Amino acid sequence: MCQVKLKLVLFFLSTTLISPRLNSQESIYNPSNEIITSFEKTAEKLIELMTIEEKASQMLSTSKGLPNYGIEMYNWWNEALHGVARSSKATVFPQAIAMAATFDPELIQQTADAISTEARAMHNIFKAKGMRTEYTGLTFWSPNINIFRDPRWGRGHETYGEDPFLTGKIGTAFVYGLQGNHYKYLKVAAGAKHFAVHSGPESRRHSFNTKVSDQDLYETYLPAFKELVNANVEIVMCAYNRLNDEPCCGSGTLLNNLLRKNWGFKGHVVSDCGAIYDIKSNHNYTKSDEESVAYAIKGGVDLNCGSLYNLIPDAIEKGFLLEEELDQSLKRLLVTRMKLGALNKVDDNPYDELNKDDINSKEHIKLARNVASKSIVLLKNENNILPLSKDINRLFITGPNAANVNTLLGNYNGLSSNIVTPLEGITSKVSNGTIIRFNKGVDLIHNNHGRMESSASLAGSSDVTIAIMGISALIEGEQGDAVSSDANGDRSKIALPKNQINYLKALRERSGNKPIILVIKSGSAIDLSEIYDEVDAIIYAWYLGEQGGNAIADVIFGDINPSGKLPITIPESISHLPDYEDYSMNNRTYRFTNYKPMFPFGFGLSYSSFIYSDLVIDNKNGQEGDSIILNFNIRNNSKFSGEEVIQLYIKAMDAPFRTPNSSLKFFERINLQPGEKRNINVLVKNDMLSSINENGDTEIVKGSYKIFIGGSSPGNRSAQLGKPVQEISFEIK
Repeated sequence: MCQVKLKLVLFFLSTTLISPRLNSQESIYNPSNEIITSFEKTAEKLIELMTIEEKASQMLSTSKGLPNYGIEMYNWWNEALHGVARSSKATVFPQAIAMAATFDPELIQQTADAISTEARAMHNIFKAKGMRTEYTGLTFWSPNINIFRDPRWGRGHETYGEDPFLTGKIGTAFVYGLQGNHYKYLKVAAGAKHFAVHSGPESRRHSFNTKVSDQDLYETYLPAFKELVNANVEIVMCAYNRLNDEPCCGSGTLLNNLLRKNWGFKGHVVSDCGAIYDIKSNHNYTKSDEESVAYAIKGGVDLNCGSLYNLIPDAIEKGFLLEEELDQSLKRLLVTRMKLGALNKVDDNPYDELNKDDINSKEHIKLARNVASKSIVLLKNENNILPLSKDINRLFITGPNAANVNTLLGNYNGLSSNIVTPLEGITSKVSNGTIIRFNKGVDLIHNNHGRMESSASLAGSSDVTIAIMGISALIEGEQGDAVSSDANGDRSKIALPKNQINYLKALRERSGNKPIILVIKSGSAIDLSEIYDEVDAIIYAWYLGEQGGNAIADVIFGDINPSGKLPITIPESISHLPDYEDYSMNNRTYRFTNYKPMFPFGFGLSYSSFIYSDLVIDNKNGQEGDSIILNFNIRNNSKFSGEEVIQLYIKAMDAPFRTPNSSLKFFERINLQPGEKRNINVLVKNDMLSSINENGDTEIVKGSYKIFIGGSSPGNRSAQLGKPVQEISFEIK
């Protein structure tokens, strides 16, 4: 039908141009070559003065002070997954998976900017007190941009979901916000982890050998890392596992060739903690720890989170490593410290002025509530039972997560004095004329038969029941931290715990026809098939941070119109999933599954009804002769003002190799007033049409294509749930 050339532009014909995407140079830390050259020369002069032992001391996560060279002691380990973590009091923002559910890179950049402001302020305070321990520095090992390929992985809620395109966009925005855009200094250094192809099993992460095809590698597992490298991320953390037989922390294929030579990465690489030790002791890849140290440094690992780099002098003495190879890594580390203005005393760093007034400020608390509200996903709203009236007569609040602080904090979290549970948020929202009763009902995973029966009876005498259920980061998380997990942090089941299912059925029996609102707190997919028909509304509320209770109440009572979208697929059954340890993407995520989902990727309802119509290919406005321009209308067919996330997916129909069912290629949030209709054009660019073949190469195949436009990923299930997707076909000849 038409040959395709390429550019992407979204603009509203009936209004103004949409603001630029967050990949402009104005958003990125990108110092001049002159500044970097100056830093490098200073680093080289320092290295010339050091002994091998002194050099080694600077390549450990706890780096010693070298007063003779003006180098202060520094601890490189800091965390900022969704707020400054494990440090002093800080604003606790929603967990990473919730940030992805906003589908709003601009909002996430603002969030990361607030996080880095608090990080710098804390560092300045700690520095004045002479404190230089873990979690007081400026190098942050966040974000986690691994692909959430399987809902059983316990650390999936640290990620931005299952889609590489969404992960890249949200991750890039987070890096922009953390690192700032000063012409000379990083605000803080962001770290992309875990490179590469790392998503369980937690029990075997120190010895696991990940087997991946070139197609899956370049189609799914690597794109987000490449996008963050393009955004000048300063740190990359290598993963514990092997990739196709080679330990990631020391893989010359991954680090020196792909990351540095092919992608142009300019920062430094840090090992995951203990990963250098794993090379010999768990991977059996080397015969000695000295050889492991040499393997890692030669392969491109500059910083050791651990202690094995103390063996660097021995590795050199035994001939496993050259001092010049050591110098190359150390130079990268010293340059990072100079980019932060943290090596020598400087008087031109604007971030040195940040102080306690910049921590957990009113603006940051408001932002945390906004992110939480925009991340909440409405999955069901039978007969438009929501929003509820604040003047309801009798309200029953129940469930193990109603007053559970853990389900607000997630993991890798900070602490705040402003933590609001759902119980508190809902209670503060209703009128003084509402009778409120609360009973936990059941624990997260344990049966409480006697309490369950007495608690369920309260549903019968209430006008509405709000049941706040789900799991917590004690059930899903990192090995050793998720103490209630039955699989070392992972999940062996994805259904709602059986005791909670039984309790919901008891609530339905006692409440009769009175509404039950189910709020699910989780960082991953929960199979809700057994209780879907037992409740009138379902709200997916993630681990929402300190303002989570207020955000949930805002949505339930209509002060906020829900607009979050699922960054994951929720399957109907665990039986639909491949073997957990199989890293092939076949039958995984919305892009490759053969099964109808319970809730599809990108899905989320609203109190508004958005109608897409009149999708056509319209080249009359084209800037490039034969470019594809999509034209369609979207209308808010309701009485509620609301935000919709427009999503564009593409499928190549005639490729001679496996291609995704569809792939997200573009998304944008828009706000529509009641009854407002808007005409939208999307100009499709070349890389949106490319596919990855079996060799991992990018190509644009000839033949038929389908483009899907709507408020969810395409498929019959989206239409069944009230989010039909428009589609149109075209050809590349």
